[in-house]
Amino acid sequence: MDKGLHIRVRGLVQGVGFRPFVWRLARECGFGGDVLNDGGGVVIRVWGEAGRLEAFLRRLESDAPPLARIDNVVSAGLDTGPPNGGFHILQSETGVIETGVVPDAAICPDCLADIQDPANRRYRYPFTNCTHCGPRLSIIRAIPYDRGHTSMAEFTLCAPCREEYENPADRRFHAQPNACPDCGPHVWLEDEEGGIAPEAGEDAIEAASRLIRQGFIVAVKGIGGFHLACDGGNDAAVNTLRARKHRYDKPFALMAVDAPMIESYAELDAKSRQWLEDAASPVVILPVKPQRPPLAAGVAPGQDTLGFMLPYTPLHHLLMQGLDRPAVMTSGNRSDEPQCITNDEARVHLAAIADYWLMHDRDIVNRLDDSVVRVVDRHMRVLRRARGFAPAPIKLPPGFADARNILAMGAELKNTFCLIGRGQAVLFAHIGDLEDAAIHGEYLKALELYRRLFDFEPEVISVDMHPGYHSSALGAQMAARDDLPLIKVQHHHAHIAACMAEYALPLDSAPVLGIALDGLGLGEDGQLWGGEF
Repeated sequence: MDKGLHIRVRGLVQGVGFRPFVWRLARECGFGGDVLNDGGGVVIRVWGEAGRLEAFLRRLESDAPPLARIDNVVSAGLDTGPPNGGFHILQSETGVIETGVVPDAAICPDCLADIQDPANRRYRYPFTNCTHCGPRLSIIRAIPYDRGHTSMAEFTLCAPCREEYENPADRRFHAQPNACPDCGPHVWLEDEEGGIAPEAGEDAIEAASRLIRQGFIVAVKGIGGFHLACDGGNDAAVNTLRARKHRYDKPFALMAVDAPMIESYAELDAKSRQWLEDAASPVVILPVKPQRPPLAAGVAPGQDTLGFMLPYTPLHHLLMQGLDRPAVMTSGNRSDEPQCITNDEARVHLAAIADYWLMHDRDIVNRLDDSVVRVVDRHMRVLRRARGFAPAPIKLPPGFADARNILAMGAELKNTFCLIGRGQAVLFAHIGDLEDAAIHGEYLKALELYRRLFDFEPEVISVDMHPGYHSSALGAQMAARDDLPLIKVQHHHAHIAACMAEYALPLDSAPVLGIALDGLGLGEDGQLWGGEF
């Protein structure tokens, strides 16, 4: 006997091809009904044979698209009959926002094959993407995650791209950044005087690769901000970059063509390789190989490790194809300033650093630094959580499901703020040190963005006990303005509480002994403590 189900799927299920996946699965099962996005995630109404509906529910989780993360599936019976005409994908609805925003994802193998195929209409197109890869948080202004809410709104789809976008059987169905050379963003090359033409037989990206090989510093507009790129084996180029950027000791990140190139320079175990090739595509800290090809001494002075990442956008893949050794790929900013995200910012702020600029006209809405991870004792540890990880929510341990909405303002250095509610923590990407005026401005902008994206109204504001922190002062002002409780948390207590959450200790856990040796934090006696048991 046929019956109907109303199914609510929560988690990271928008912008990952979940609706077409449901459409294909329902059609395969011969079911009628519909599916749509709303503020809470995905809603499915489906009618079919009772026994097969149980299998359908199981496959929703077991066969979900690669970028999806399902937190829960709740189903209830339907009394009404099915609509006529099979199974349909409906327009998105708005409402109370409970769904997450998917992090930006590295280019998938299918899109990589497209840009490498001379017969493909996206051959060497640096903005190729599909529902399995490409920009998300970096281009989004609001949810539901539809094209009109992203920086792709100004690019009108051409007929072939529109056909892909509207075809549920296509992997680019509702891929919001979908584009091609005829209708999408484009890339060009500039010097300090303005736009320049590549040499004969080159496109702008090939010209940028040549300039890097010749020892120049090129500012490259990526997915979450600008990079400063130069030849990692050229001592003069690397030393010039250090001098111009006023960054004298801190190691530079490197980008390699592929994993075999990295293996020539660093020890690469299976777990590290897994994270290099993950959709998050972070910088992975690796031990230096004793015997390796030469690198510029200024890449990582005094270090026995190197930070490597693989190309994660089509543009980076095309750029690296022209290089036969790793490139320095460091944040496009002056020391202690935020990474540049607009073309005008890059022209002004990087004028004394870069020789050339590889630009494009897709706006970066939200700045995202590269994430940094390290494998310790076969476990991945996040050192900087940004592109590829943020803003995916972190599920909190038992006991937090009914907690009030808490806005935790974060510390002064290497700031990250956090929204707590519905049993999960939503951390913003790494921001930086709030003592810098520009970074403080970014902090305020990010707070507004996250509250809007997640429809978040705090009921409690939490700050560090130190009254001199900019984040603490701002939190106190917000609490006073909105008449909210303000909780002052001792610095080292916060560190240990975070460790407890990471290891999923429940809210009513027995006491633990924590050791925090983090440099500096205000103690309960009003003195500055360098560490604490």
